[in-house]
Amino acid sequence: MPRPYPAEFRRDVVAVARKSDAPLTQIAKDFGISEATLHNWLKKADVEDGVRPGVTAQESAELRELRKRNRLLEQENEILRRAAAFFARELPPKMIYPLVLDLAADAIPVALTCRVLGFSTQAFYKWHADPVSQRDWDDAHLINAALDVHADDPAFGYRFIADELPRHSVSAGENRVWRLCSQQQIWSTFAKKPGRNRRSGPPVHDDLVARSFTADGPNMLWLTDITEHRTDEGKLYLCAIKGCYSNKIVGYSMGPRMTADLAVGSLRNAIALRDPKATVVHSDRGSQFRSRAYVEVLTDNGLQGSMGRVGACGDNAAMESFFALLQKNVLDRQRWASREELRLAIVTWIERTYNRRRRQRGLGRLTPVEYETLNQAPLAA
Repeated sequence: MPRPYPAEFRRDVVAVARKSDAPLTQIAKDFGISEATLHNWLKKADVEDGVRPGVTAQESAELRELRKRNRLLEQENEILRRAAAFFARELPPKMIYPLVLDLAADAIPVALTCRVLGFSTQAFYKWHADPVSQRDWDDAHLINAALDVHADDPAFGYRFIADELPRHSVSAGENRVWRLCSQQQIWSTFAKKPGRNRRSGPPVHDDLVARSFTADGPNMLWLTDITEHRTDEGKLYLCAIKGCYSNKIVGYSMGPRMTADLAVGSLRNAIALRDPKATVVHSDRGSQFRSRAYVEVLTDNGLQGSMGRVGACGDNAAMESFFALLQKNVLDRQRWASREELRLAIVTWIERTYNRRRRQRGLGRLTPVEYETLNQAPLAA
């Protein structure tokens, strides 16, 4: 079953179809979709804009959210009703944990019960696995011994306490003593935390490309980066992904802010359109490409991350050359009044001109789409 087109791609195609005077057949061909698909997208867009009667996506989402909220409130009321006796006696959390099991037997989620009663699910599951662990028992004896040592001399910090514990028949490492003393706030009266010089950590990924921007097949190596351009409404940021096999732009995303969501959105669009396997995705060391959300998308889809050096534009030169071409052909040709106007111009140039009409000498004077189409059969063989 083919994957659905990304929402951002559908919005851009509909916007171009509404604004352009070209027939729908030509627009569908320019964007590589069927005419029936384009008609379907236009009908859904008319429903969303109120031109055509029907239930919009927002109304459907609101209805689902209201049903979910109603079910959640009913479960919360049941939790509070059955926990009233425990709250009246002001019992500690561990005494309330059995109630969580009773509610779970009645199909009330453990996470919801823990949130309503005010403790973490991790603490409950830890208690459920071992209500009184040997580690807790040993920690209690160690804390008592540390309090005795500290009471004898309040100037003792955790290092001196760790040295004195063997005399109290307690054996523990220094790190463990530090952890327990920190939890119980057993500090030396003369303790003073020194300042620390912090350095930035290592890059998230190694450089797997080494300035070799070639690939033997599609979806083997992708390059990505972010560029910006001003409009009268403010800046518009573009994150694009370029396939090194045919130089085709396989995914992109645009927005008014340069956040991690922009990089994640372009990567998700490329994955939805191309379905890559073990692809290397190369970028610079921008914070958007080092974010946890971006790394999780790479890992979840079996992709490999790659990063160049700090301040080395040549490590991603092929992507920089595309942005230079975009700057000359679109961005600098006029003054843009709005972000939407510039967005449609960029989308039209990428999908219609760059991917399908602009011939490249490095591809044997073929367009990226033509190059991939002609080489699909030899690669399959």
